[in-house]
Amino acid sequence: MEEKLIVYDQYIYDLLEQTKNPSREDIKRVLDKAARNEDLSHRDIAILLQVEDIVDIKDIFTKAGEIKRKIYGNRIVIFAPLYLSSHCINDCVYCGYKQGNEIPRRKLTKEEIQEEVIYLEKMGHKRLALEAGEDPKNCDIDYIVDAIKAVYETYNENGSIRRVNVNIASTTVDNYKKLKDAGIGTYILFQETYHKPTYEAMHLKGPKKSYDYHISAFNRAMEAGIDDVGAGVLFGLYDYKFEVLALMLHNEYLERNYGVGFHTISVPRIKAAKGMNLDQFPNLVSDDEFKKIVAILRLAVPFTGLILSTRESHEMRKEAIEYGISQISAGSCTGVGGYKESEEKKDESQFEVTDNRKPLEVLKELLEEGHIPSYCTACYRMGRTGDRFMSLAKSGQIQNVCHPNALMTLMEYALDYGDEEFRKVVEEMINKETANIKREETRMKLIDNVDRIKQGQRDLYF
Repeated sequence: MEEKLIVYDQYIYDLLEQTKNPSREDIKRVLDKAARNEDLSHRDIAILLQVEDIVDIKDIFTKAGEIKRKIYGNRIVIFAPLYLSSHCINDCVYCGYKQGNEIPRRKLTKEEIQEEVIYLEKMGHKRLALEAGEDPKNCDIDYIVDAIKAVYETYNENGSIRRVNVNIASTTVDNYKKLKDAGIGTYILFQETYHKPTYEAMHLKGPKKSYDYHISAFNRAMEAGIDDVGAGVLFGLYDYKFEVLALMLHNEYLERNYGVGFHTISVPRIKAAKGMNLDQFPNLVSDDEFKKIVAILRLAVPFTGLILSTRESHEMRKEAIEYGISQISAGSCTGVGGYKESEEKKDESQFEVTDNRKPLEVLKELLEEGHIPSYCTACYRMGRTGDRFMSLAKSGQIQNVCHPNALMTLMEYALDYGDEEFRKVVEEMINKETANIKREETRMKLIDNVDRIKQGQRDLYF
């Protein structure tokens, strides 16, 4: 029988009370456990959340970095959001699109969606996350499905978008089946906060006000056949320690009931938006606390992708990549039609973007820091999703496809969008990384595929 509760508040409060002022021995025991690839218990995670000493926090960062490199190598997945509609019937205190804000509302036509896609493809993007407010009249499920189709049908001189993830409101099993049939990658939904009283205080009107319907969205998505789901909370609404533990309870709930937990976890922090100010929120997360959250999540769910958007600064993103983050957005606009209109300053953004660099600038720095920017979407198209992806990841075999696929997409990007200097840097990186591949069959196949890409072929993958 399916469990009725996903998050147990008192259980979390008790854990946090029991683990106050953890000893250095307790912290070391948990970090040694993580290093042995053993699952951390809820108590272990609570111990790490209670760490305050700077020396112990540095140990957490170090161990998280080691584990991240062991599992993900030096790959960083790149994507961009595409905002389809600012129509919304919800009244969420923290959101610039809330119903009570008097802003020009719009949704993109098919032609406008395809215009935006062309702008994104010209930046080199191959993976998008579609975003939209909740409005059954102006932005129903059929509009979202048509938008997905419009994205996939759009071709530019250097190709097309290869994978569309979708971040829309909690909906029905039948509607999730429509998304599945349309070919989505990951279904993304942030709980915002797992603390029910805070959730209800933050969501004043509209269907999103129902905590229970919102938190059970992934149940319906998985019943509809969507096995890749991405979660997150909006850090700053409630105590971050509670939220991290609640995320872990939700992840384990899905594993028990559906065989697989979160494919990704996003870690947005509240940012200023129209109709609100940050003084309204007493639980804002400091930079030091935020970095600790990222590192602890990497230790707690080592095989789950951690996503960081352009909400965070260039400096924060650069640091968080070293010990936890595996996916970042680049060149993002958070307004409807924002990619076309960004220079004209016409768009109404949902929230403030802090890292405003162009994708090429982001990639150049990643390469300088020894990372491989990846535009790979092969797992989705080869059926390596859900529990199949997780089993490959946990066995270590995923490295044999993800690493060479990342290098091939980087070669594509360099040839299609980079300047001569960038292409030279990429060639050096690919040569170096290829030489380090131990499996001769993989290494030789990669060399052959890179040569074919240089001759004009595209979208090659293992």
